[in-house]
Amino acid sequence: MRQFFKTIPLFAVVLFAACSTSQPLSTPADDPEPEIVEDSPEVVEIDMPANDWYLQTSDASPYYGTGVERAYNELLKDKTPGKEVVVAIIDSGTDIEHEDLKENIWINEDEIPDNGIDDDNNGYIDDIHGWNFIGGKDGEHVNHDTYEVTRLYAALKDEFADADTTGFTESEWQEYDYYLEIKDAYEAESLFVHQNLTQIRNINMAVQGAKQVLGVSDLDSVSAEQLEPSANDGPYLQQAKQLVGLLRENDVKESDFKEALDQFESLATYSLDTSFDPRPIVGDDYEDLTDRSYGNNDVAGVHNLHGTHVAGIVGAVRDNGLGINGIADVKLMIIRTVPDGDERDKDVANAIRYAAENGADVINMSFGKGFSPQKEYVDAAVKFADSLGVLLVHGSGNDGENVDTLLNYPNKYYADGGEATNFINVGASSWKSGEELAASFSNFGDTNVDIFAPGVSIYSSVPDNEYEENDGTSMASPVVAGVAALIMSYYPDLTATQVKEIL
Repeated sequence: MRQFFKTIPLFAVVLFAACSTSQPLSTPADDPEPEIVEDSPEVVEIDMPANDWYLQTSDASPYYGTGVERAYNELLKDKTPGKEVVVAIIDSGTDIEHEDLKENIWINEDEIPDNGIDDDNNGYIDDIHGWNFIGGKDGEHVNHDTYEVTRLYAALKDEFADADTTGFTESEWQEYDYYLEIKDAYEAESLFVHQNLTQIRNINMAVQGAKQVLGVSDLDSVSAEQLEPSANDGPYLQQAKQLVGLLRENDVKESDFKEALDQFESLATYSLDTSFDPRPIVGDDYEDLTDRSYGNNDVAGVHNLHGTHVAGIVGAVRDNGLGINGIADVKLMIIRTVPDGDERDKDVANAIRYAAENGADVINMSFGKGFSPQKEYVDAAVKFADSLGVLLVHGSGNDGENVDTLLNYPNKYYADGGEATNFINVGASSWKSGEELAASFSNFGDTNVDIFAPGVSIYSSVPDNEYEENDGTSMASPVVAGVAALIMSYYPDLTATQVKEIL
């Protein structure tokens, strides 16, 4: 899952360049003019949005949100939902005991909890709230996995790294060219990760040095008065003060650097390691695509911040005086499929099938990758979901790339031709207008991205009854899934394709 929904901004590169010299930091340029939002008769300046901005509308607020609250207050005020909609969250796992989620977690009424029997004969024992396709029968979990390009490179390099191409047949040349494509992609990914890791480590060293110079244990605790320049400041103290000031101006906390450092160290340690293979934990025959009953019923997993945040956007309990309001009153089916690394096609396909077979109306997929070696199997699952009238919603990715030319998977295009009509690919937007409406990190495309939705500063649930803001198409996708579910609940006769057309 390459969804860094908290990112260190571009200014980090500037910090690295400045902090790696012996000279004090120069004074940063003045802030640009604040964004002027002209959605109401009054001119409104917005630096940071309200926590629920994505639920608002530009007709009633200065935010380019969804208008969900207005819909509840006006359009749906005297209406009763026609059905209970189930939304499957295919993700990293979800804290199903979260105070703002637990009442809306889906329950498989045909299964008796903890009796060790597959009561409903669906192939999954004690699947009360969903299923975990990246866990073992013994209760262990896959938390880290490699990138798909790493797996492909590991599989091909021994065969082709020192290959003598003399006398290659046409098919052998095709295989060799594919190997070179994979090799180039892997090396580019490795270079990106290790360069960023080096930069973040240097920035972190500068942060630790600034703390020592300022005599504090936490830069976030430094007061504005402590940052005032003084004629007695030496060059190191000047640099420390300017560093903290630059962090403050960009709304970056010391903890953000630790998070970024942890992320990139994980990528270097696990995602790019061609010898790392956690799949024995799962215990399935990975090459056997007919094997579907592997895994366990622990849908929470361990590293479930991402999935908990996504679930809250869709279906946190509304109007309960806690945390947030989810977009729709739905039941959340939790399917753990996505590790820290790239998800595997077999697991994605089986997760889609599980959701469709067990009554999901909408499936949210806030993940993606650049290669899909078993795409045909995923396509078959998408077609199966379509046959049951299930809507699939997918985040387009956070690379700032045109995915019409640089494909991201899964997507709506079938490998054997044609496309899925029940598949929505979502880009991320912000609360701002004009050129800043589309999030700078969001992937885009005239044909491969269907819609943009709020995906910046999205406040939602995180584990242990906490809440926080995060950015990403990972957040934009559940916004669309939630709105789709809301429409389906009040207008149950609409098909998945019709709901997509409405959106």
